[in-house]
Amino acid sequence: MMRGMERGIHKMCGHVLLEPYTSSLQVSCHYTSAKSTNILNLPKLPVPKLSDTLQKYLKSVRPHLNDDEFATTTSLVKDFECGVGQKLQNLLLKRAENSLNWLEEWWLNTAYLGYRDPVTVFSSPGLVFPFRKFNNEEEQLRYAAKTLLAALEYKDLIDNDKIPQEKMGKNPLDMAQYKKIFGTCRIPWEKIDKLSYNTNTKHVTVIHNNHFFHVDLWGDDNVLLSEAQIVEQLNNVIAESQIPACDPIGVLTSENRDTWAKAYQLLIADDVNKASLKDIETSIVVLCLDAPVGLWDLSDKGARQNLAASQTIFGGGSRSNGNNRWFDKTVQFIVGADGLTGLTYEHSPAEGQPIAVLTDYLINYVDKCKTNETPSSKPKCPKKLQFNVSSEVTDMINVAQINLDKLVCNLELNCFTYDRYGKNFIKSQKMSPDSYLQMAMQYAFYRIYKIPAAHYESAATRMYVGGRTETIRSCSIESIDFAKKMLDDCVSPKEKVAAMKKAIQAHKDYTVQALQGFGVDRHLLGLKLTAIENGIELPKLYSDAGFVKSSTMRISTSQVACKCDGFMCYAPLVPNGYATCYNPRDNDVNFATSAFVYNEETSCDTYRSALEDSLQDMHDTLLKATPSKL
Repeated sequence: MMRGMERGIHKMCGHVLLEPYTSSLQVSCHYTSAKSTNILNLPKLPVPKLSDTLQKYLKSVRPHLNDDEFATTTSLVKDFECGVGQKLQNLLLKRAENSLNWLEEWWLNTAYLGYRDPVTVFSSPGLVFPFRKFNNEEEQLRYAAKTLLAALEYKDLIDNDKIPQEKMGKNPLDMAQYKKIFGTCRIPWEKIDKLSYNTNTKHVTVIHNNHFFHVDLWGDDNVLLSEAQIVEQLNNVIAESQIPACDPIGVLTSENRDTWAKAYQLLIADDVNKASLKDIETSIVVLCLDAPVGLWDLSDKGARQNLAASQTIFGGGSRSNGNNRWFDKTVQFIVGADGLTGLTYEHSPAEGQPIAVLTDYLINYVDKCKTNETPSSKPKCPKKLQFNVSSEVTDMINVAQINLDKLVCNLELNCFTYDRYGKNFIKSQKMSPDSYLQMAMQYAFYRIYKIPAAHYESAATRMYVGGRTETIRSCSIESIDFAKKMLDDCVSPKEKVAAMKKAIQAHKDYTVQALQGFGVDRHLLGLKLTAIENGIELPKLYSDAGFVKSSTMRISTSQVACKCDGFMCYAPLVPNGYATCYNPRDNDVNFATSAFVYNEETSCDTYRSALEDSLQDMHDTLLKATPSKL
């Protein structure tokens, strides 16, 4: 998945990245030891030439500006290049000389740890696994035990440098993010959060009925528990938490980061609370044993998909399972009583690629009925974590529940499986499935609003040491020309297909540049942060209509290509925008779309309808333009 960009820098830079990972180009996995990535001589992230970035920038903003606005932007760009821009470029080059990755620390702090809105909705995606049907509590707990065992097996591969070495073409990719998904926890702090990395712990945090438990997965004899023993541990957890906790402190992790930081400081002033919080912080993962939500009461798959998306993004709110969470943990597995399963992941330490690979690994493990039957002779009993909650913190919990429910009420979800065709048809037309679907989204937005939409897709820059993401600006002169021609009945199918291919090629070309670190957005961000750090007045370029319009991403997208029938979901980047996460499979595509309810400009139902119509139009146009073989 991919969701990695700038929600955290939205207020600074005009847009955000909320994406897990993108596979616009094929990433290959080679089953040789990935240990070599630690010593591979990966190149440093380049600083693009200023003139190249500005030329590319002007082309990318053109669809959003009228002639007068574009003339103003062009003038500002020339002034910037000849003036302060070169000074900022030289300072940025010096920074690059003295670091392995000039962006890495800036990105972590600006896009994530310094961002103060809640991680819930505004940063952390949910990932829905294929639906299960648990007939009883035993089946739920057995699935949960298998999930933990699969995660531990995957973690062991990571720890011993045995995960597949990923490459893009012949270029090896930085695998460091894989080391950060287990044992990592975000810690709320005033102004800027912290990350806690814990690689050697042997326990998980289990939450049931808003109670927290320390569960050791190895016995006193240092032998991993068997599946049956883990099930027994989970049975003990449930037996000790039959009544929901009066003060569900987990909901505090869904709050504004400064608000949660204040509550955190109040909590750690008490030694009991401090020890419990440390226990959660250092655990391998969090496992949420959720109450049923009526998954199978819903008659169609789409309704179940929407319900599952709501549960993985924010637990459905405080009246559902929203209190039964710890949103600061990087990996938080969700196993609901009626078969709703998935995970929520805190985005700051890594992009979605490790999470997507983990997902398929888990599903394969469970579906193959693989299990660990070697029992430990001395399992340890679960320990219920205790909290002493003051009246002040109780008040903060009550407010956090109200605020979480507001987030729930304001997020419209429309998740669905488009089953008329998938990757196979697109490939049969000799087109890139990712670029094709990106142009379908451009077309869908234009057919609704008759204006271009600034459109974000992230590209992984992991061919460089410490690489995270770059923005693919999917909206282009070519994409708008394509949309206009598709809506014009006077244009022949052949002309429409020509415009389609041209738009797809333009997207592919930008994608290749972004993957190589030569997009527009990260370079402009680096120049902006350079100005801020050196006390230089912010150039007018950053307040110009060209910058504002082209970086207010009304469509935020992410391809999360799980092999299983799952999907990732998240919120839009801007109030009047849409989020579109998609999982293209051979003969269908899973889509998760969202919009904000309180914004009158957007409607998920309208957007979904336009997207489905656009996909059908593109399909039919391609067939009409193909000469008959008869």
